[in-house]
Amino acid sequence: MTVTYTARVANARFCGFSKLLLAWKGSIYKVLYKEFLAFFAMYTAISITYRFFLYDGQKRYFEKLAIYCNHYASLIPMSFVLGFYVTLVVNRWWNQYTSIPLPDRLMCILSGGLQGSDERGRLLRRTMMRYASLSALLILRSVSTAVFKRFPTIDHVVEAGFMTREERKKFESLHSHYNKYWIPCVWFTNLAAMARCEGRIKDDHTLKLLLEELNAFRGKCSMLFHYDMISVPLVYTQVVTLAVYSFFLVCLIGRQFLDPGQGYPGHDLDLYVPIFTLLQFFFYAGWLKVAEQLINPFGEDDDDFETNWLIDRNFQVSMMAVDEMHGDLPMIERDRYWNDSNPRPPYTAATLFVLRKPSFQGSTFDMAIPKEEMHFQPLEDIAENLEESVGRHPNMALFNRLLSAAPSSTGLMGGALRRTSAQLQRLYHSPSIDQCTSDDEDNESSKIGKGGSLPSGLGQETQSTVCSFREEKSTRTPLLEIQFGMEQERLGENTAINHRSQGTRGDGMGDEDGHSSEEGEKSESRSGLIKPTVSLFPPPFQPSRQMFTRLSSTIPNTSNHPSTFPYHPTGQSSLEHCSSQPIINHNRAAATIPKPPMGAHKMSFLTVPSFNQPQRFRSVSIGSELTGTSGNSL
Repeated sequence: MTVTYTARVANARFCGFSKLLLAWKGSIYKVLYKEFLAFFAMYTAISITYRFFLYDGQKRYFEKLAIYCNHYASLIPMSFVLGFYVTLVVNRWWNQYTSIPLPDRLMCILSGGLQGSDERGRLLRRTMMRYASLSALLILRSVSTAVFKRFPTIDHVVEAGFMTREERKKFESLHSHYNKYWIPCVWFTNLAAMARCEGRIKDDHTLKLLLEELNAFRGKCSMLFHYDMISVPLVYTQVVTLAVYSFFLVCLIGRQFLDPGQGYPGHDLDLYVPIFTLLQFFFYAGWLKVAEQLINPFGEDDDDFETNWLIDRNFQVSMMAVDEMHGDLPMIERDRYWNDSNPRPPYTAATLFVLRKPSFQGSTFDMAIPKEEMHFQPLEDIAENLEESVGRHPNMALFNRLLSAAPSSTGLMGGALRRTSAQLQRLYHSPSIDQCTSDDEDNESSKIGKGGSLPSGLGQETQSTVCSFREEKSTRTPLLEIQFGMEQERLGENTAINHRSQGTRGDGMGDEDGHSSEEGEKSESRSGLIKPTVSLFPPPFQPSRQMFTRLSSTIPNTSNHPSTFPYHPTGQSSLEHCSSQPIINHNRAAATIPKPPMGAHKMSFLTVPSFNQPQRFRSVSIGSELTGTSGNSL
């Protein structure tokens, strides 16, 4: 019978498993003591021969051989191979137990689905249940040595009452070279169809449910047969066995205690009993014995399955369920909690401590949330924050903080970081034509080039990478398109600018409050060619009041805010986002870069204007190749 010790380890105690070490039945001592004694006897024989029967020259040679074996014994991958093998065997052992056919579900459906309290109904139910038990008996007789010893022939099966003599003749008349455990299942289905025709099974749904449960029962019988036929691959078992045995054969020589007088490293002590070697043998060889015992649990070991007990239990329970218990019901009466809406079963004094424990309401039941974070937010603000947040990439906020802490925006490192930011933005979200919002210090603190960043492909529109700071509670204003002048010389300039008043502007407009510029026409006469610059990076752009007035009059103000670049000295700035978006002038059909005339000199530039004020607005604009004579006003 299977060794059961569950009740002895129901509660964790001090040295709880130590009580199990003294058990003999099913223990490792009972399984391993013969191999352990054989190993110790061989080790002792070699040790005695080395100490008393070898000459000095032979001893020196044996000592070198022992050092060699001890050094290379670790190359045998015993732990790795043995661990995987035992894991496979344990999983297979439990799967075989779950494949044992149990009649409990089948007998319940049969007792409730096949009606009739007369002798015919009783005969049908008992016969069908006996056929199911006979099928399980035939398959267990084929795979279990204990069951086969109990029922060695079909005559013993007939004598035990699982099969009648007429059924035996029918069984033997069906010639097949394969195992015929499935024949009683076919007899079961024929009787179920007969009962349906007789009206004892009321509907097809009940018949379908009964046959499905029978197929599940037959499927488990088939799984047992296949587990018995398909074993763990033999090569795997051989590799594990050879690894363990060869390792300890090498240890018989390599773990010998050598003469300390020879001065070999690690051989300072001369003991007669190799304690740790014996423990190592006990653990590894015992591990292999566990796999050997579990690889076929249908034998007669102490921990093998009690198949004979299962046959007795299943047959007795199933017959009782379909015969004596069919239609035999106790009297129906009210329970003791009939008028109690909250029934509370009583507790004994030993279990009274359970009532003192509070009822579990969930892992977040006692979770505390700050009061200011409990208010619902308007959906409009949530949508706006989602569009502008840098949460598309978890590390983007930290990366933008690194960009803002750059010492100089015109330096080579600052430009490289911002180009990397632009490439990251193209990877994680496609460029959109949504306008980017930013707050600035004053009207003259930002000038953004129209050329944009490096295009991501041939023929694509240029883009501008803008790393901006913005107020936490400021009004959104569209990012203006401002063209950097790239001519080094302007020979003539005739500009007609019409001024008109628009109302009061923001705090950062200086002395020009209450005045705004209107779009006007600019005509510029240029002559000569642009001389190529010597430095790769031109000097930072220095804005002037006159040019800002021209740019303000040129670009229409599409914002409802009184100021295009609002500035609040007391507002706290927070990092908004670093976006890569195409700069599009909505007032023009297509913003293209004019082609240079023949013979003109081309110039590629990188302009990063920087201002030393606190809340600064930085923009990186890497333009395409332009000529000095192709500048167009906005």
